Amino acid sequence: MRRKTLTDDAPKSALELAMARFRKQDQDEGVETKPVSQEQKAGIAEAKRVAEAKLAEREILHQAALRRVEDPDSRKVLEDQYRRDRERVLADRDRKIGEIRGA
Repeated sequence: MRRKTLTDDAPKSALELAMARFRKQDQDEGVETKPVSQEQKAGIAEAKRVAEAKLAEREILHQAALRRVEDPDSRKVLEDQYRRDRERVLADRDRKIGEIRGA
């Protein structure tokens, strides 16, 4: 006979319930989950550090460029370029993490 603990009866948060549903759905669909190795964790952390550094650099350069420009149209162009740079860096980071996890 299994003894209930206090955590068995504790109410679940919406996040916990959603994660349980996703795990059940993955299990029903036959999706395998592999634990991430220490080497993979290190690679993922490195990819995140590199992306964070690139984003910080882009932010500094963007702020410096904004200080030199007063024209609203030019500022809009700079904002668009900055947004695209951020998206590219984040997409690159996500791609690298995906490659590391797939290895």
